Amino acid sequence: MGDLTIRGAGIFGLSIAWEALDRGARVRVIDPGGPGAGASGGVVGALQPHTPDPWNPKKQFQLDSLLMAEALWSKIDAVSGINSGYSRVGRLQPLASEREIDLARSRETAAATHWGTQATWSVIDRAATPDWHPPSPTGAYLHDTLSAIVNPRHAVQSLAAAIQSRGGEIATESPDAAPIIWATGWQGLMDLGNTLQRPAGSGVKGQAALLRHDAAGLPQIYANGLHIVPHLDGTLAVGSTSERDFDDPKSTDAVLDDVIQRAAAQLPILKGASVLARWAGVRPRSPSRAPLLGPWPDRPGHWIANGGFKIGFGVAPMVARVICDLVLDGRDTIPAEFHTDRLA
Repeated sequence: MGDLTIRGAGIFGLSIAWEALDRGARVRVIDPGGPGAGASGGVVGALQPHTPDPWNPKKQFQLDSLLMAEALWSKIDAVSGINSGYSRVGRLQPLASEREIDLARSRETAAATHWGTQATWSVIDRAATPDWHPPSPTGAYLHDTLSAIVNPRHAVQSLAAAIQSRGGEIATESPDAAPIIWATGWQGLMDLGNTLQRPAGSGVKGQAALLRHDAAGLPQIYANGLHIVPHLDGTLAVGSTSERDFDDPKSTDAVLDDVIQRAAAQLPILKGASVLARWAGVRPRSPSRAPLLGPWPDRPGHWIANGGFKIGFGVAPMVARVICDLVLDGRDTIPAEFHTDRLA
């Protein structure tokens, strides 16, 4: 048996396994569906920061994680030989009113204070690339250089291969051996809530599409509630929906058709682009929307790493670090906003 058993081979489970291997632990990851079978097997891959004002420990955690990502994915890809599709391409967002412009400008100072020289948040008068900007009633856009992208499916493949290359085991089923980290997605949050007899989270369905359109290297766009993400392999992702009520967690429908049409309305250059894949999955959402990390209440030797709703890939590096600090080294560095203590 390994030193660490991880239930769940999504981005949290695999990232923790990689960090644990780096610290010298023996690791076994168990997931009946295999790597990326849940929400981590999607197509969008937008790694975006929250606004730099007001600042709080959650935003510092996210900043630290986003700044770790480039070196981390470079190392993982070098071991696996698979390109994760990571790139810090930045983000472009239209500003619809003078109020939005003023608010965005007020946050430039906050970004300079909290992000330092490592990234910028700025208002620009026009987009730099023809045909690659959504309509803006004011002509102005928010541009940040902290946002990045990753190809979720390629990233999961790269991470899983790197773990196995380093001697970690990934299995569909195996006996558990404590300590056990539960990174089992939305169904895991539901099971946790049932065990504790109090809400621990739920699932929110998302639908997204992968289009054939090569805009590699251009900024990702967030407009009209949509993420438009140009991947490095010449594909482009659009999404996603947020559906609390659903019957089939993996089916796509007319709601996704609307997403594709709205994306083309924002970027006319996408009109007529062929659809390569349609995806649906359920993302784990904790009651606070923040990740849920720490000991499983009243179950010694069991730990929780879950709830990466919408920001899972972005915060995974720091999630792995603080979970390994706690489980392997006995140091609790988890921010209070994320801690399972809040379930008590």
